[in-house]
Amino acid sequence: MKLLLKFNLIFVLVFAAGLAVSGYFANDFLQRSAREQVAQQARLMMETALAARDYTTLQVKPLLETLQAHQTSFLPQTVPAFAATESLGYLKGQYSDYSYKEATLNPTNLRDRAVDWEADVINTFRNQPSRKEIVGERDTPTGRTMFLAHPLIAFPPCLACHDVARIAPAAMIRRYGREHGFGWKANETVGAQIVSVPMAVSLKLAHEGFQDFMGSVGGVFLITLALLNAVLFLTVIRPIRQLAAAADRISLGKVEDSPELLVKGSDEVSMLAASFNRLRRSLVTAMGMIGPE
Repeated sequence: MKLLLKFNLIFVLVFAAGLAVSGYFANDFLQRSAREQVAQQARLMMETALAARDYTTLQVKPLLETLQAHQTSFLPQTVPAFAATESLGYLKGQYSDYSYKEATLNPTNLRDRAVDWEADVINTFRNQPSRKEIVGERDTPTGRTMFLAHPLIAFPPCLACHDVARIAPAAMIRRYGREHGFGWKANETVGAQIVSVPMAVSLKLAHEGFQDFMGSVGGVFLITLALLNAVLFLTVIRPIRQLAAAADRISLGKVEDSPELLVKGSDEVSMLAASFNRLRRSLVTAMGMIGPE
């Protein structure tokens, strides 16, 4: 096997090992960055929902309660949970994979009833009262989705509508019935605010970024390999070939036909060429002393 080929094999093996390690860390970094980006989107949606709740509680509810007091109908727009769900429902109209739900185990409005996986999230909050946030991932028909959940606590003011049916507003009973949404206990976790954000786009961008990174590194390696080959050939391979050719001629007795090698620099190859030149001169001198037979 030629020396240049051996060098190339060594370069390729070293590069492959380095590429595997750097590729692993680069992919891990890009995947984590993609997930963090999705988590930030989920937190932004959650803060938007909380802002809608606060706006309803502080500004809308006082106005509508005055109107509601003169009517026999119940206005769900006075309920912060309803306002937040409706507000982010318009977002879902434009971005169908994004969703917000105030999932509840025993809701007044049945659209808020928790499905199986949401019930698991709620029960986690119930079993771990100190926990304030859950972030997880789940597979959906449209792809991988990240969800962010905060607990919903039944604070004392909530019991005016959700304690027992007989003390709940009559207009609310007429609208939603008396079969569900009651029996809540003060400071009990009754549900969870759950934001769901699709991960497909961010993960796709991370994957494309990883492919671009690997392609760029591979291109840089090929260019570097070509430059290394050129440098090796000029500084190592060609001088060694000249040295080998001269040694071959001398071994065949053609000492006079072997001119001295050109010595440039003080590296190991130059030192070898200089040593070879001294050996050649010594052979010429020795053969001159022996003389012709």
